[in-house]
Amino acid sequence: MKNSNRPLDVVILAAGQGTRMRSALPKVLHPVGGRPMVAWAVKAAQELGARNVVVVTGHGAAQVEAALAATGVTFARQAQQRGTGDAFLSGAAALPLSGSAQAGDADILVLYGDTPLLRPSTLQALLHSHQASASAFTILTGELPDATGYGRIIRDETGNVTRIVEQKGATDAEKAVREFNSGVYVMDARAPQLARQIVPNNVTGEYYLTDLLALYHAAGAAAQAFKLDDIDEVMGANDRTGLAEAEAILRRRINTGHMRGGVTLINPDTNTIEDTVTLGQDVTVEPGVILRGNTRVADGVTLGAYSVITDSVLEPGVVVRPHSVLDGAVVGAGSDVGPFARLRPGSVLGAGVHIGNFVETKNARLSDGVKAGHLAYLGDVTVGAETNIGAGTIIANFDGVNKHQTSVGAGVFIGSNSTLIAPRTVGDAAFIAAGSAIHDDIPEGALAVARGKQHTMEGWSRRYWGGMREKVGQKLPWLAAWLERQ
Repeated sequence: MKNSNRPLDVVILAAGQGTRMRSALPKVLHPVGGRPMVAWAVKAAQELGARNVVVVTGHGAAQVEAALAATGVTFARQAQQRGTGDAFLSGAAALPLSGSAQAGDADILVLYGDTPLLRPSTLQALLHSHQASASAFTILTGELPDATGYGRIIRDETGNVTRIVEQKGATDAEKAVREFNSGVYVMDARAPQLARQIVPNNVTGEYYLTDLLALYHAAGAAAQAFKLDDIDEVMGANDRTGLAEAEAILRRRINTGHMRGGVTLINPDTNTIEDTVTLGQDVTVEPGVILRGNTRVADGVTLGAYSVITDSVLEPGVVVRPHSVLDGAVVGAGSDVGPFARLRPGSVLGAGVHIGNFVETKNARLSDGVKAGHLAYLGDVTVGAETNIGAGTIIANFDGVNKHQTSVGAGVFIGSNSTLIAPRTVGDAAFIAAGSAIHDDIPEGALAVARGKQHTMEGWSRRYWGGMREKVGQKLPWLAAWLERQ
C-alpha cells in the first residue's frame, strides 16, 4: 500500500508519560497484539509508503528509541512535554527536508503512539480524500452518540469545518455535537511554519495542535474533515482497561481475517494470534491456542487446545496435541507432537515424527519416522530415521560448563530409562538395553548393556518392616497383616 500522489512524511507523537497506566514502562511500549502500541503506528506509516517517519519521544525516550531501533525511523526528543503543538514542531524539525525547497512537495500525517487500531486502509482513504479535494488541512473525525470529553467538530451551514472546540470551552449547543476530533491530521508542507505561530493556552501553558485549523483558515487555505466508519480505530489505550479493550478488538479483527481465509477457529474469543503469524487453509485451531511471532502453519494442520507456538514452522498435516509448547521449532509434514510436549529452539523434526507426552527437545534434529513417545529429554542431538526412543530416555548433554553433541544413527532402538552421556555416537541399527547408562560409543548393529547386576535378597521385607512393626501397625494395616502371616 503506497500513497501514489504527493510524497508523505509522518510524525508520530509518543512523548507522553501515561500516568494512568501506573507502570514503569512508557505508555506507548505497552504491547497490544504482540507489538508495542507505538510500533503499530510505525507499521501503518511504513505501509503507506512514507518517505520519512519521525517518532517524537519524551518520557522514557531511551526505552522507546531502543524498542524501535530496528525499524529505521528517525527520533526527535521533546525536551519538555508542552502539548501536542510543541511535540509536532519537535518532530517536524527532524524531517530531513524540513525548511528546504523540496519540502513543499510533501504532505505531513500526524499519528499517535497510543492508538494501535488505525488501519492503513483508513489512513490511505484519508490521504486520498485530502488530495482529491485539494485540502490543506484534513482532520480525521468520528461520531459518537455522546462525545463527552472529546473536542467537537463545528461546521458551518454548508458543512465546512470552521472550528475545533474543546469540551471545557464548549457551549451547551456545541456539547450536543456528536462529531469529535480524533487528533489525527494530514496537512500540507506549510504546517511547521504555521505551527510556529501557535501561542500557549492561557490556563495550561500548553501548545495545542488543534490551533492549526484557525491558522490555516487565516492563511486562506481549505480545510476539511474525513469521517471514520469505525470509531474503534481511534480508540486510545490510556490504562490497563484500555489495553485489554484494544487487545480484544485487534484479536477479533485478526481472527476474523483468518476464518474468512479458510481457518477453523472453534472458539475464536479464546485464541490469540499475532498479526505476524501465517495460517494455511483447513487449519483447525482449538480453544486457548496462542500463536506468536513469525510462526508459519501450513495447510491441514491441527493445533490442540491451549498450545503455545512461537516462531515455529509447521508443515502440512502436522497435529499438535493439547498443552504443547513450541518455540523456534520446525515440524515436518505429517508429524504429531504432544500432548504436553515442549520443543525448544533448534528443534527440527522430519516427516512423520512422533513426539509424545512430556518429551522435551532442544537443538535436536530428528529425521523422518523417529518416535519418542514418553518422558524423554533430547538435547544437542541428531537422530537418524526410524529410530525408536524409549520412555525415560535422557541425553545428558551438559557437564556443568559446556554442552556436548550426541549422534544417534538410523534404525536404533533405545530401551526405556536409558541415559546417553554426551558426547556419544551410536551407530545405525544399534540396540541399547533398557536402563543403560551409555558412556562409550556403540558400533553399527551392536547391543549395548550398561547397568548393574540384579541381586535378590530373600526375606528382606520381613526383616525391614519387622523392625518398625508398631508404626507399621498404626499406618499400614495391609502390610501389618502381611507381617503377621509370615
